[in-house]
Amino acid sequence: MYDTPFLDLPPLASAAGTVRLPGSKSISNRVLLLAALSEGTTEVHDLLASDDTRVMLDALRQIGCGVEADGAGGAVRITGLGGRAPAPEADIFLGNSGTSTRTLTAALAVLATLHGGRYEVRGVPRMHERPIGDLVDALRQLGCRVEYLNTDGYPPLALSPGTLQLYTPIRIRGDVSSQFLTGLLQALPLAAAAQDAVIEVEGPLISQPYIDITLRLLARFGIDVQREGWERFTIPAGSRYRSPGSIHVEADASSASYFIGLGAITADPAGIRIEGVGADSIQGDIRFTEAAARMGAQIASGPNWLHVQRGAWPLKAIDLDCNHIPDAAMTLAVLALYADGPSTLRNIASWRVKETDRIAAMAAEARRLGAAVEEGADWLRVYPLEAPGWRAAAVHTYDDHRVAMCFSLAAFNPARVPVRILDPKCVAKTFPDYFETLFALARAPVDDIPVLCIDGPTASGKGTVAAQVARRLGYHFLDSGAMYRLAALAAVRAGHTIAPEHEAAIAALARSLPVRFDHGRILLGGEDVSDAIRTEEAGMNASRVSTLPAVRAALVALQLSFRRLPGLVADGRDMGTVIFPGAKLKVFLTASAACRADRRHKQLISKGISANIDALRADLEARDARDSNRAVAPLRPAPDALLLDSSELTVEHAVSQVLQWWRGRQPFSS
Repeated sequence: MYDTPFLDLPPLASAAGTVRLPGSKSISNRVLLLAALSEGTTEVHDLLASDDTRVMLDALRQIGCGVEADGAGGAVRITGLGGRAPAPEADIFLGNSGTSTRTLTAALAVLATLHGGRYEVRGVPRMHERPIGDLVDALRQLGCRVEYLNTDGYPPLALSPGTLQLYTPIRIRGDVSSQFLTGLLQALPLAAAAQDAVIEVEGPLISQPYIDITLRLLARFGIDVQREGWERFTIPAGSRYRSPGSIHVEADASSASYFIGLGAITADPAGIRIEGVGADSIQGDIRFTEAAARMGAQIASGPNWLHVQRGAWPLKAIDLDCNHIPDAAMTLAVLALYADGPSTLRNIASWRVKETDRIAAMAAEARRLGAAVEEGADWLRVYPLEAPGWRAAAVHTYDDHRVAMCFSLAAFNPARVPVRILDPKCVAKTFPDYFETLFALARAPVDDIPVLCIDGPTASGKGTVAAQVARRLGYHFLDSGAMYRLAALAAVRAGHTIAPEHEAAIAALARSLPVRFDHGRILLGGEDVSDAIRTEEAGMNASRVSTLPAVRAALVALQLSFRRLPGLVADGRDMGTVIFPGAKLKVFLTASAACRADRRHKQLISKGISANIDALRADLEARDARDSNRAVAPLRPAPDALLLDSSELTVEHAVSQVLQWWRGRQPFSS
């Protein structure tokens, strides 16, 4: 996951390949709560790993459920309450998870009434701006005691014992959020021991497909809800939650919309294959495929898979009632930028009360890109953008995962301008690895992938600075100084003598070294060899390897291969002069010999290695002379490099200066 203030997407040309989607957020959190209310233990497979499911799992632990996980990607086992009293009190934090907040509030309100518990439910500031008054009013009709702790109609809430009453139907509005009805449907089986529990919906019910998901999952856990249209729901007397034993979570159909959209716009005829969800999905957002097909996408499907290719180009404009796909419809707003006329999305009032006001957010950010946009209380109209009209813009995401993922598709614009996504980590709510997944599919001309080079003499601090700059930008990192040492280590381990007679074999090894630089560690085939390549023997072997021309050529090719999306920070001695002469920014980081000797001395002493500072300084000065006068790639600044003397700078100051120079060369407006 990219935990950076912003992520710059270079202009992307095409995309192709296969994507396996994470589990559905809607299904995951419903299943977790139903398992928590059931008798027995439920083994949940393919559960979404995200912020929303994390806060729900934490809450279930707090109220007394057993929660066991097999580790990353493994099954999660929930031992439910099954009629037992939950923990008598808990202060529950649910972040920005609307599904968790609405459904768990309803369940805890009923549990508090039945068993005498006291609970507080709260979230992040935005969660406290999302209305919950209609659900609270319905729970009060049931006899539950629910109090607002700050502002009437909004979380945080206090839940305490009330007096249960099921004599009349519970009435709730259907035109604000379907999650309110889902919360009641999941909570009322707890109260329907002796008599039916009835819910009547007032007005039109929005997002009906999400209620269908709820009803299907309730049936899996033993609750057979009787439905009369979408206006009246009856939970029969004697209803009791029972674990199905094991349940699999479908991949997220809302997340599929970004890759369906990607398939609709990519010029690569291979298209995009999406695995984990198919046309037979129980999720309403699978109908996004119908909208994409209307815009011109060619879509094939089978059990648990979709395949999407570009058809009509430009895409066809649409005028669509989006009540049935409220989350996925956001992707249509970005696809509309590639259409042949204005597209209108209607019946989307629920966008106003999501993680942010999504109508306002999508309109504002599309305008930043240069588009003309009109909006109303429950509709949005987006006009397409011709190539000259696109602007490189910093897209604000409002801590809303769907805004971030939707606007990533703008990087495929015909003007070939980059797009900056602010606060990219917000995708952790439902799809923590979204951008990594996108970059694995996307293609860009190599010259469009940005490179920042930091060269300099030994002990100037270039490696430390470059690694931190790469981390701040979310870019790949190349420590070129380690490459010859790694090649030598691999050669020795393979049984090769570092000599001309083994040059071809060592070059073949060097061309495909499985090397990765990961937060200060150097990994070779997954093994941490950071210390192994820093020994005196490793240094001597590296010097021998560097005299073999075929190995040098192989390592140049390997270094060039590090130029991958979304960008690269490379440090060394000839990155800006030989390897990446066209880099967007080149920095030559230096420091006085005295300063560098002092740094190296402290480094060696900290490792328990005795050293003489005068000898270190003499060695550095001699090495500088050799490096500056060598025949191949002598150490010197590129003509367009910016010089940075770090003698009097902390690492943080040096990093900040490099980042300031980098930002100054970007085209983004905000």
